[in-house]
Amino acid sequence: MPHAVISPISIPLYVNDGLLRPEQVGSLRPSSPHEPLDDLRQRYEHDGYLFLKGLLPREDVLKAREAYFTFLSPSGVLAPGTLPVEGIFDKEKDKLDFPGMWFCTGAGSTDANGRPRGGLFVDLALQAHQEPWYKDKFCKHPALYSFISKFTGWGNNTLGLTRSLLRNNTPLSKAIGVHYDQIFLRHGGDTNITAWVPMGDISLDGGGLIYLERGHTLGADLESSFYKLAKETGLSEEETRNAFNKNMMSGGLLADGPKEFSEVHGRKWLSTNYEAGDVVLHTPYTV
Repeated sequence: MPHAVISPISIPLYVNDGLLRPEQVGSLRPSSPHEPLDDLRQRYEHDGYLFLKGLLPREDVLKAREAYFTFLSPSGVLAPGTLPVEGIFDKEKDKLDFPGMWFCTGAGSTDANGRPRGGLFVDLALQAHQEPWYKDKFCKHPALYSFISKFTGWGNNTLGLTRSLLRNNTPLSKAIGVHYDQIFLRHGGDTNITAWVPMGDISLDGGGLIYLERGHTLGADLESSFYKLAKETGLSEEETRNAFNKNMMSGGLLADGPKEFSEVHGRKWLSTNYEAGDVVLHTPYTV
């Protein structure tokens, strides 16, 4: 079975706060979308994620990747002489002029003349969320919807959130900090599933998403313990939600440094090589 083959990680992995020690690193468990649904559901509940190999047609993902970088190309982000589908950053450019999607909507940095960084690149990256090739085709891919509808039992009631995140990050830039998605969806229920879809191949040390080992149990515990404390202090539901958000780090993060977070909670960070067509499903509390 595909999920029984887990390759060990033998290369150094760096995060925001340094090099992860070998004992802090593990591998994501791969699964095939063709395995029995009951087995996949049990794995999802136990691990907090489901790493599905080849759920989407590779060519469809690469078409979306090509459309994205073609759309961003007027900003000058791509290396001269390269194809948009390759998505190769122009190393001659200042990476601060091309902030990742996690940072470009916040209090951005300024250049030597006091002007905000990003300019056309940020404008195009935000506008890309509304382009038909993304919101109508990629986000609503029939292979993804079909699997989710059967996996969850939602059937024709399967709906995508109106808001999605099309993230990018240039080489050597700071990575997204430690978080779980319910932090950003707290005014809704916790029955949602996130589908994280890499738009292309990502090597083990290429900046793909990493998951905390059984982090969904930790995320759920953090959420419930805070709500219990808030209730004991007499806060209303609305006050509780606002108080929780205010106690997060800037941007809604549990922590900035994955290395220290792993040390504090005694859990490994799991990573893998991603390929175009792979999809990772995870729970609202998966860290």
